[in-house]
Amino acid sequence: MPREKFQTLTEPMFYTLLCLRAPAYGAEIMEQVSRLTGGAVRLGPGTLYHLLEEFCAVGLITESDALGRRRTYRLTPKGEALLQNEYARLCRLAEDYRRVFQPRGSAPGQDKEEEP
Repeated sequence: MPREKFQTLTEPMFYTLLCLRAPAYGAEIMEQVSRLTGGAVRLGPGTLYHLLEEFCAVGLITESDALGRRRTYRLTPKGEALLQNEYARLCRLAEDYRRVFQPRGSAPGQDKEEEP
């Protein structure tokens, strides 16, 4: 059975929604994503505008203003809920990782004790 669309988000999806908590247009979104991620995630126009179109179609974002060709978008309550759910999912994954790779009582970054 296929996954429901947007059940989990890719990095470009997550950061695009994250940047739309305040109104922004395409070039601003691309700059913000690059700045937030230290350049690790870079959105090209094709990817970004495809995502914006899909997010609008399902009500995750809304077009809040248009001046000529420049469109400004903003997160909807539905989009904010999806973003919060994705953050909670990522936190659960990180917690599972910590449980597996950090035995109780050891501090993060410490390896197991070496044998003499």
